[in-house]
Amino acid sequence: MKIIEIDSRKSLPKYKQIVLSIETAIAEKRLKRGDKLPSVNKVALEFSLSRDTVLLAYEELKKRGIIYSRLGKGYYIKSEEFTLQQRIFLLFDEFNSFKEDLYNSFIATMGSNAQIDIFFHYFSIDVFKKLVNENSGDYSKYVIMPTTLKGAAAIINTLPKNDVYILDQTNDELRDYPSIHQNFVNDMYNALTTGYDKLHKYNKLILIFPAFKQPPGMQIGFVKFCEEHGLNYEIIPDFDNHGIDVGDVYIIPNDRHLVNVIEQAKAQKLKIGRDVGVISYNDTPLKKVVENGITTISTDFNQMGKILGEMILDQNRGQIENKSKLIVRGSL
Repeated sequence: MKIIEIDSRKSLPKYKQIVLSIETAIAEKRLKRGDKLPSVNKVALEFSLSRDTVLLAYEELKKRGIIYSRLGKGYYIKSEEFTLQQRIFLLFDEFNSFKEDLYNSFIATMGSNAQIDIFFHYFSIDVFKKLVNENSGDYSKYVIMPTTLKGAAAIINTLPKNDVYILDQTNDELRDYPSIHQNFVNDMYNALTTGYDKLHKYNKLILIFPAFKQPPGMQIGFVKFCEEHGLNYEIIPDFDNHGIDVGDVYIIPNDRHLVNVIEQAKAQKLKIGRDVGVISYNDTPLKKVVENGITTISTDFNQMGKILGEMILDQNRGQIENKSKLIVRGSL
C-alpha cells in the first residue's frame, strides 16, 4: 500500500492530504521511527504537484515533531507518539432515542481524537447515494448504516475500502468490511425462546413487519421460532384498521405501531398483559413505565457505540455481533 495518497476529488488541500497520509501510515504501523519518506521530487512528480506543496506538508510535520530532515539525505520519521485527528463521516438511517444513546457513547469513546459529522439517509437510496458521493474522499473513516437499502453495497464499494465500518446491520455483500452489528435472526429466535413459557399460552403470535424498513432477519427468526414450537402465527405489514383478538401477542419492531396497538387495545377496553401481549423492539426509558412496563427485545446501544469507537481507535477490522436479550415486563 502506498504511503502517500492524493485524491483530486477531495476538497481537502493537497498538502493536508500528504500530512494525513503520513499520519495514517504511522498510526497503522506502516511507518515506524527512522523510516525514510519519499523524496520531495518523487512525490511532486508522482502526483503532478509543485515542490512547494510537498515542502509545505513536510514542514508542517517537522514543526509538530513527527518527522525530521537530514541535509542532502531526505526526510525521516522522528516520532510515533502523536494522536491522529480522525475526520469521521457517520451515516445513520434515522435519529431516535436509542440511536442517540449509540451516538453519545461513540462520541464519548472517541473523545478528542475525532471530528465526527453525522448525516441521515432516512431509508432513501437516492439520499444515501448523494451523501456518500458528495463526501467521498473528505474523511479518514466512514461509518455507515446500510439498513435494508438495495444497491447500498455497490455505493459503499466506491469508498476507500480500508476506511469503511458497517454499523448495526450487515449482509453478505458487505462481508469484507469490519462491522459492529446485530444478528437479527438469532436475536429474535433466542429472545422468543427465552420467553417461551409465557408465549405458548397465547392463541397467536403476530409480527408487525414493514419489510421495506426492518431487517429481514427478524422475520426469519420469528418464523423459525413459531414453526419449531408449533405455535400459531401471522405476519402483517401494518396495523392500520386492525382489530385485536383476546389471546393474541404482538411483536412490534416499529414504535409507531406500538402506539397503534396500545390505542386500539384501549378502544376495545382490553388490558395489555392480561388480554393481549406486547413485545416491542429496542428498549427506551419510556417503555419501562408505559402500560405497567413494555417487554422488549433489545441490544445495548451504549455498548455498540463504545465498541465502534474502540474498533476505530485500535484499527480493529473484525466483525462483531452486539448481542440482544429479552427484557420481560408487565406487557407479557
